[in-house]
Amino acid sequence: MSFLRYKTIIEEGDLVIAHLSRENMTPLIVDSRKTYNNKFGTFKHKDMIGKEYGTKMPSHNGRGFMYLLHPTPELWTHVVPHRTQILYVADISYIITYIDLKPGSVVLESGTGSGSFSHSLARTIAPNGHLYTFEFHEERAKAVKKEFEEHGLSDLITVECRDVCKDGFGITNIVHAVFLDLPAPWEAISAAKEAFKQNRIGKICCFSPCIEQVQRTCASLNENGFVEIKMYECLIREHDVKTIPVYTVADAVNKIKVQQDKKRKRKDQNEQDDDNSSKSKQDPPNLYVTKTPNETKGHTSYLTFATFLPVLDDE
Repeated sequence: MSFLRYKTIIEEGDLVIAHLSRENMTPLIVDSRKTYNNKFGTFKHKDMIGKEYGTKMPSHNGRGFMYLLHPTPELWTHVVPHRTQILYVADISYIITYIDLKPGSVVLESGTGSGSFSHSLARTIAPNGHLYTFEFHEERAKAVKKEFEEHGLSDLITVECRDVCKDGFGITNIVHAVFLDLPAPWEAISAAKEAFKQNRIGKICCFSPCIEQVQRTCASLNENGFVEIKMYECLIREHDVKTIPVYTVADAVNKIKVQQDKKRKRKDQNEQDDDNSSKSKQDPPNLYVTKTPNETKGHTSYLTFATFLPVLDDE
């Protein structure tokens, strides 16, 4: 199953994202012997085989349905097994844009964690780019490497278990961009500087939840000759768009007259009652409005960006 090449028909062994709602999605490996149960009832895997991705599949008891979606990095971010805290779409999209990634880019990432960001990086740099990703924890490194192989990304991603703060990255003069999601990114900046292609401009991003980490990171970036050091924070604020009826003064007066006429119950005004009632039932024009939630998702982490300047040849 590949995250890079989309297919139409679901087959045995494919990864399917079972979509019940925006907040309720589950990854399923299609196995004709298995059954998936949720609040809407029973869904047999064998009934998914042969259907197109995007199909609306009802449960066996008819109480509800779910959509069978093709996996993408965005959907995988919602359903990935959390071995660590992960990056979400708001930060992912901003980072990829700001560090100027494109097909063919070579990227260095540390640490890999649950692999949420790695999937988006791989799709962005495909088909001829490469991602070198480093994870300190051995079990997490093994788990994410297996997922990359299952998702058809192993040709684009090299996973290594290494303490980069102590041992460095082991690569020099290769990468175009660096992303550091570490407790102490300032300890790896010197090694990251060596990994950049030395004859061209590069970008680095450090992901840190605490402002004290940002301060030490900025100091280290400055000491190592990076320029254009900037820090950003991405906050998500959803807007619920809906329509509301817009009543005019004439509508309000007409509604009052109808209510008064009904109270009087005069027989000689029955026709006028019917006419007023029909006018009151006409749909008023609608106005589009937005409403923000009472509670908004808060801080995730600070994004510290900087630019690597190429080494100039003295000659």
